[in-house]
Amino acid sequence: MVNIIWMLLTIIGIVFAIINGKIGDVNKAIFQGAGEAVTISIGLISVLVFWLGMMNIAQSAGLLDKLAKLFRPIITRLFPDVPKDHPALGYILSNMMANMFGLGNAATPLGIKAMEQLKKLNGDRDEASRSMITLLALNTTSLTLIPTTVIAIRITYNSAHPTEIVGTTLLATVVATIGAIIIDRFFYYRRTRKGGKRK
Repeated sequence: MVNIIWMLLTIIGIVFAIINGKIGDVNKAIFQGAGEAVTISIGLISVLVFWLGMMNIAQSAGLLDKLAKLFRPIITRLFPDVPKDHPALGYILSNMMANMFGLGNAATPLGIKAMEQLKKLNGDRDEASRSMITLLALNTTSLTLIPTTVIAIRITYNSAHPTEIVGTTLLATVVATIGAIIIDRFFYYRRTRKGGKRK
């Protein structure tokens, strides 16, 4: 469905440009955008490779395991429906660790694996479970200690102080994560109360 939407937007944009005689500007924007995409990608690759390497070192040193143990009690409280020894918890913890270091590209496959495990736990039903909704809310807000990707983009565009957003990002993601948990719990308990009244 998303592919169809993008295709329609592209076709409408080109037709509109032809009608208004702006096709030259569209071509210029396409090539300019492609050039900027390559520049940004190269900048991102270097920083992501560095931080992924650091994460591998931290994992080999046992730091990620210690962080996982530190956050495990919080995760088990946030996901009470998931058994403590279930593989989904491991994927959720890994996803959160990757997000904390601003490695969204590394966090995505871990989040997908966590969702797959949660869907199995939900009996492969199409309706999202309580844990699946909670994971989506947490993954969307993604508490971030070091916004690696944003820092990489700022470095690419020659920012004078590329790391000055660390404090702001941490504050924003802490507030967003707390807000997501409160809203998630509010609607969950509201739904369960309504379900109880119907019975």
